[in-house]
Amino acid sequence: MEMATIYHSSLTPLFHSKFLRSFLTTIQYRTSLPFPCLNVSRPPPRKSISTNRSFSDDPTSTTNAATVDPSIALKKKETDISADLRGTSIFLVGMNNSIKSSLGKLLADLLRYYYFDSDSLVSEAAGGESAAISLKESDEKGFREFETEVLKQLSSMGRLVVCAGDGAVQDSTNLALLRHGISIWINVPLDLVAKEIIENKSQLLSSQIAISGSYSEVFSQLTVLYKDTKIGYATADASISIQTEVAYKLGYEDVDAVSTEDITMEVLKEIERLIKVKKMMEAAARPF
Repeated sequence: MEMATIYHSSLTPLFHSKFLRSFLTTIQYRTSLPFPCLNVSRPPPRKSISTNRSFSDDPTSTTNAATVDPSIALKKKETDISADLRGTSIFLVGMNNSIKSSLGKLLADLLRYYYFDSDSLVSEAAGGESAAISLKESDEKGFREFETEVLKQLSSMGRLVVCAGDGAVQDSTNLALLRHGISIWINVPLDLVAKEIIENKSQLLSSQIAISGSYSEVFSQLTVLYKDTKIGYATADASISIQTEVAYKLGYEDVDAVSTEDITMEVLKEIERLIKVKKMMEAAARPF
């Protein structure tokens, strides 16, 4: 807790803290690099792609969906919407997990956007995940303020795909910041999130999920968290349920059969739909 105490004192005022300076340095450095140098999955082009790659497959395989070229269908859909998208940033909300992050990286790769995970940025600026968790435990208000500042900086930029943490939907200010781009709720089944937390011992930064608990304990805590954040998630411009709107629509019997490409295509379709709606509203607002 000693480190948390040191960081706590540096949060006054927040805008001059070491956290904010570290965060801004990270943002400026990453966005100054050419796209291939970003800390995202951006491998050399491949001639072929496995379009039925699922989340249950080996994540370290070189043919993983998040580390191969998008399929022809994805490229065509991206071409159809890129001009009208005009560099508008995409914010992915929903519980953090590998499905959401793999989607974010592939989407950024496809759109030639920069990819950021807001929770990772908070952790980096705080000095690591354990330091960020200690900060949250010792100064909840300061931690939430820093989450807001991170989101404020990201929302002021363009051409980003941002995996936003739960803090992005738990505050009215943060929800307003999401309006600077297109927000999409990626609704992943809680059982998959619980399984990943237990297997990887991964902590959700914005919550107090006991990663050492049993599956039933973790699932129960996730259910409570989901109920608390669902209203915020529902304010997104669009929502995509991995189970009902992707797996069921594609005829998969098991949600594990859903690939990153499958979800990415649904996201692109939703973005295309939102663009069309915006055009219709703009046309309707024009005087005769």
